[in-house]
Amino acid sequence: MKYFLQDINEFLNARIDAAVLLFRIVIGCMFMWHGFPKITGGVDVWTGLGQSLAVFGISVFPVFFGFMSGVIEFFGGLFLFLGFFYRFACFFLFVNMMTAFSTQMMSDKGLAKASQSLEDGFSFFAAIAIGPGKYSLDYKLKWIRNKW
Repeated sequence: MKYFLQDINEFLNARIDAAVLLFRIVIGCMFMWHGFPKITGGVDVWTGLGQSLAVFGISVFPVFFGFMSGVIEFFGGLFLFLGFFYRFACFFLFVNMMTAFSTQMMSDKGLAKASQSLEDGFSFFAAIAIGPGKYSLDYKLKWIRNKW
């Protein structure tokens, strides 16, 4: 049994970069898909997003904060997809998702509504530590070295 588990571990370790690439493609595309309507939605959409910060006592510049949330989702997803400024993109996506989670919980929407933001946020938190892998622009530009 020990050797079987070691063989599985070696098999999977040899494919870490491919797994990270798949993660980047799927999650990056989904965040671009979610972020695009927020960017193109106009002032009404941006105001609605920005007004959710009122639960923190932040009621200034709702249009700016709403627009920036959409920008982070769309361009963060794009950078995630490309593996370009990957850790910065993951950090901003983490903060955006934790803000979404907190505002949903403080607005009494419940964990059923807020859980996706929490899950996404901690996926980005883990992605910061894991890195973009060798199939990324950061790696191709020699901004990172592959540790595997």
